[in-house]
Parts: sequence; structure tokens; C-alpha cells
Amino acid sequence: MLVSERLKRLLRLVPGKRRFGFYRFLPFFFVLGGAMEWFMINVRFGKETFCMMFTVGNNLKDSMRQRWRKGNFS
Repeated sequence: MLVSERLKRLLRLVPGKRRFGFYRFLPFFFVLGGAMEWFMINVRFGKETFCMMFTVGNNLKDSMRQRWRKGNFS
């Protein structure tokens, strides 16, 4: 059996095809997005989470922009 046939067979098992059509998969993506957000907030790599790294990077960019506007390049 080909992979595409297996995939089609698996997708047919999801209920709600007649009523919701393609949108029957939205709950899966909603849960996947929530899990990804939880992972980014709570799981640490070393001492930092993704959110900590992202906010530090944005703060650094903001401070560099402020220095550039003031003319202080050091």
C-alpha cells in the first residue's frame, strides 16, 4: 500500500466530513498550536526558554536603535 493511500485512509477516519468538510481538521491544529505555545513558554534549553531568548533579542534591538538615534555608537 502506498503512503498516499495510507494517508487517505487515515484522513477518512476523522469524523464530520459531510458536515464540516476540510474544516473538520481545525481542532487538531488548534491543539497543536496550543501545545507548541506551551512548549515555547515552559521548556528550557539550558537556562532559557524560547520566550526569554526572543524578548532579550528584541530588547537588544531596541537599545541599539535608541543608541543609533542618539548618535552613541560605542
